[in-house]
Amino acid sequence: MSDHEVGAATRCGFVALIGAPNVGKSTLVNALVGSKVSIVSSKVQTTRALIRGIVIEDRSQIILVDTPGIFAPKRRLDRAMVTTAWSGAHDADLVCLLLDARKGIDEEAEAVFEKLKQVKHPLFLVINKIDTVARDTLLALAQRANERLSFERTFMIAAISGDGVADLRRAMAETLPAGPFLYPEDQMSDAPLRSLAAEITREKIYRKLHQELPYQSTVETDTWTERKDGSVKIEQTIFVERESQRKIVLGKGGATIKAIGADARRELSELIEQPVHLFLFVKVREHWGDDPDRYREMGLEFPKE
Repeated sequence: MSDHEVGAATRCGFVALIGAPNVGKSTLVNALVGSKVSIVSSKVQTTRALIRGIVIEDRSQIILVDTPGIFAPKRRLDRAMVTTAWSGAHDADLVCLLLDARKGIDEEAEAVFEKLKQVKHPLFLVINKIDTVARDTLLALAQRANERLSFERTFMIAAISGDGVADLRRAMAETLPAGPFLYPEDQMSDAPLRSLAAEITREKIYRKLHQELPYQSTVETDTWTERKDGSVKIEQTIFVERESQRKIVLGKGGATIKAIGADARRELSELIEQPVHLFLFVKVREHWGDDPDRYREMGLEFPKE
């Protein structure tokens, strides 16, 4: 086999992005993929399921696993999210640890370092938000992190502006194992559009109601119908745990749910580049936070205790 033929072989693999909440994982996924795949929000814990972006770089297919932020899990749902994040790290071909340049190695990052000691895959250190601190601070942080764990490579990026992202993408592509592509080239996210649509609506609920309505709500996409005129009809159910929460989501005269629906519909239309007719229903489902089936639907493992 000639050198040229060897060089032409494809590579494919999973890259797990690990880090404390709000270090910019979702922003980085979007910068790498070039479109909005994961839900970006200032609230911690918004990425529940492992929503992946798929990047083609040269002859490599990079499948990004965007893990939930690692935080101190209190409730059962939190524990499920953390378990899922770590199984993503153990199953990946490459693990990227993201650090926030401003926060450095704080308590949350410390916990991530401890757990990463058990991961046997190649590790990249990615320091994000480099535009917010002085160069000396960055170099000191990179040195401290590399003393703690043996990273193969260190990258300095600003995900929001895309600075340094191309270098990282190339290095990911080169590090992945040789093998055929796992996904069709035009499929840029394997998160079914239904689950992405549910995430978008759930994010709009949080944006509007995060004071009154804590994390006890979930959204499911019931139907997704392509219409002859090129538009899409989407029906979703918002599940809450109590009647009082249902009233909060509906709002006076249905005003709140109308506003949530309008925001979600606008973003969905932009995302899929088609007109969207969105119909939202709110139902009470008691104790859904303790129902194993709900977890499976969200791609999470149900914690036993």
